[in-house]
Amino acid sequence: MQQSELFPPIKGHIGTDESGKGDYFGPLVIAGVFLEDAQQGVLKELGVKDSKSLSDNRSRDLAEIIKRGYPHSVVSIGPEKYNELYDKLRNLNRILAWGHARVIENILAEVPSSQAITDQFGDRLFVISALMKKGRQIELIQRPKAEADLAVAAASILARAEFLKRLYFLSQDWGLVLPKGSSPPAEEAGLKLVKLHGIESLAKVAKTHFKLTERIQKLV
Repeated sequence: MQQSELFPPIKGHIGTDESGKGDYFGPLVIAGVFLEDAQQGVLKELGVKDSKSLSDNRSRDLAEIIKRGYPHSVVSIGPEKYNELYDKLRNLNRILAWGHARVIENILAEVPSSQAITDQFGDRLFVISALMKKGRQIELIQRPKAEADLAVAAASILARAEFLKRLYFLSQDWGLVLPKGSSPPAEEAGLKLVKLHGIESLAKVAKTHFKLTERIQKLV
């Protein structure tokens, strides 16, 4: 009898999502969760939904529950590495594809899955080409508003919680509150940072291809 007959595949799928894409400061975080079909009701009862509709504290609390109970992977690309990748690839969607592919591969090393669902970004082929041997055997589905899927919603919560944690420690390291988003408070913080630590400090804490960098440079 073959091993697959002894241990039939678990019915379920992988969901992946990211956080930090639109935030000037902090990392880009991609996360994935494998959700068994039989566990859908449990996540619903917990109140799992797109992290954008949850408070930061609730995202942190749910992330701890998800990490304890479900196969998952979190890949964080810090600002310096992010800027290095962007300078090389000149395409955010290719960075996202690399991150989503790594998360999928990491989960497949832990649990077999025949399907992965991601939010719609760029060309689906970007992710497929970034996947390795195991990943290329699964069905990859990209859809708009994929966070309606509970596995994707759970992944969005893990990604957001990790982003918040890393942004907090980055703020601690630099002795300055680095706000979320890319609005005027982020511009003010960036200007303050440059005055304290020099223009080169931006590459260590921010995504420098944002237009905010140019505005800060003009104000210095």
